[in-house]
Amino acid sequence: MKRFVLTAALAALAGGLVMSLPVRTAQATMNFKNAFEAKYVKADSADAAEQALAAAVKEAKCNVCHTGTSKKMRNAYGKALDQLLDKAEKDPVKITEALEKVAAEKSNPEDANSRTFGELLKEGKLPGAN
Repeated sequence: MKRFVLTAALAALAGGLVMSLPVRTAQATMNFKNAFEAKYVKADSADAAEQALAAAVKEAKCNVCHTGTSKKMRNAYGKALDQLLDKAEKDPVKITEALEKVAAEKSNPEDANSRTFGELLKEGKLPGAN
């Protein structure tokens, strides 16, 4: 019985310690998402392309930059941003500057005729879904 009480007390103590630890959030990811949406998503626009992009971003969520189920897997747009940004970047100005630089890049660097990420966005398409 003493063992049971001791085990239960230790389990409660360990659970309490774990619950009191600060929770780490995906803050950097939210910073990127917020900067992207502030720059490109205009849900209340009358423009059909802007409405289409807003709907696509809402549905895609993290897959605007990522692909698959792992956040380590990035689409072409996510890879281009990854070259310019550290995942811990929090400065919205630097994030917006990186978004602007990437917008000028070809969506498929191997195809000289491919549209830029910015052109895809203006057409109401997700940038990584060329």
